[in-house]
Amino acid sequence: MEFSPNNKIVKRCLQGQGLEENGRSGDASELFLQAWNEASQDFEKFIAAHCVSRTQRDIAEKLQWLETALQYAVKINDDSVASAFPFLYSSIAKCHEGLGDSVRAAESHALASSFKKPPSDQGPFYHGTKANLQAGDLLTPGGVSNYQADLIMNHIYFTALISGAGLAAALAKGDGEERVYVVEPTGSFENDPNVTNQRFPGNLTRSYRSEAPLRIVGEVTDWLRQTPEEREKWRAKLAANKGQIIN
Repeated sequence: MEFSPNNKIVKRCLQGQGLEENGRSGDASELFLQAWNEASQDFEKFIAAHCVSRTQRDIAEKLQWLETALQYAVKINDDSVASAFPFLYSSIAKCHEGLGDSVRAAESHALASSFKKPPSDQGPFYHGTKANLQAGDLLTPGGVSNYQADLIMNHIYFTALISGAGLAAALAKGDGEERVYVVEPTGSFENDPNVTNQRFPGNLTRSYRSEAPLRIVGEVTDWLRQTPEEREKWRAKLAANKGQIIN
């Protein structure tokens, strides 16, 4: 199952996180529990359990929900959750520390370190833009950010989810046609730190960046495009986001 902001469980969790940010942790907790009760797939249960853990004040309860999230992540065990293991084990280690169990804390810290490695995602990979390009062309770092007008980007960004590339195309600067290209990294790449471990554990959107160029190998034409209303909602969210871009 792919991560999608249109999934009803993800929507509830995002709504709950918005309540958290506004100091309404009690209301957020209710939404997270509702998401957990409505979750029907392992991926949804993994996300919901992690969100429930966020609002637990009792350390033992928080640990239980984190271990539940980990249990479902292990069951899924694919590129969509591989990057979540370091975060989950580190969070579990902190709970053991809070409970005074130094042995289990050390074990969990060691497990967190053992999972910290470069992304193993094999793609295929996609890049969304409004530029008209051809197979063989190279996409290189150094462009202006779509989300901060005065920022020159040190990396080129891409994703393994067509929906994510389609959203990037919709939000890209320019008046050209929205395009999603199939791309091939020409060098090493890393998880995009602007999304990794921010609202959800790991890099569920399978978003990456590289200092090396991306080579265009094809184009996708049949992705689900954003409606004008959806585009405006995303632009409003980005305009309201005061977070610093990690460049």
